[in-house]
Amino acid sequence: IQLEESGGDFVQAGESLRLSCTTSGFRFDDFVISWFREVPGKIREGVSCFRSADGTTYYADFVKGRFTMSSDISKKMVYLQMDNLKPEDTARYYCAADPRSRHPNLHSTWSRASWMDYWGKGTQVTVSA
Repeated sequence: IQLEESGGDFVQAGESLRLSCTTSGFRFDDFVISWFREVPGKIREGVSCFRSADGTTYYADFVKGRFTMSSDISKKMVYLQMDNLKPEDTARYYCAADPRSRHPNLHSTWSRASWMDYWGKGTQVTVSA
C-alpha cells in the first residue's frame, strides 16, 4: 500500500490550493482515507475523511466550509481542495488510509492519527498573512 501527496505550496492568505494523494495497493471501497496535518510541536490532527463505500465524508470544524475532500476512484486519487486559506492552515499535510473494517464507529476514529496504519510522506502548505 502506497500513498503519495502532492500540491503543497507557498500561498497568500485567502488563496486556494488543491492537494492530491496518489494511492495504490488497495481497493477504495475497503478502506477509509483521511487527510491530516501537522505543525512541529503539535499533534497530528485530522482534517477530513472519506469512506468510499457509502460516500460518507467528515471534516474538522476548523476547515468546514473552506476545504472539500473528493476522489476519483478510476484514477485511485484523493483530493483536498482548500479555499480561503489562513495562516493557521500552515502545516505539513498527510494522506492516510486504513481498512474500513477497523472503523465501525468512523465518526469517532477518523481524526485520530493513531488509528491510521498507512501514510504518505506529506506535502508542505505555507500560508502567509
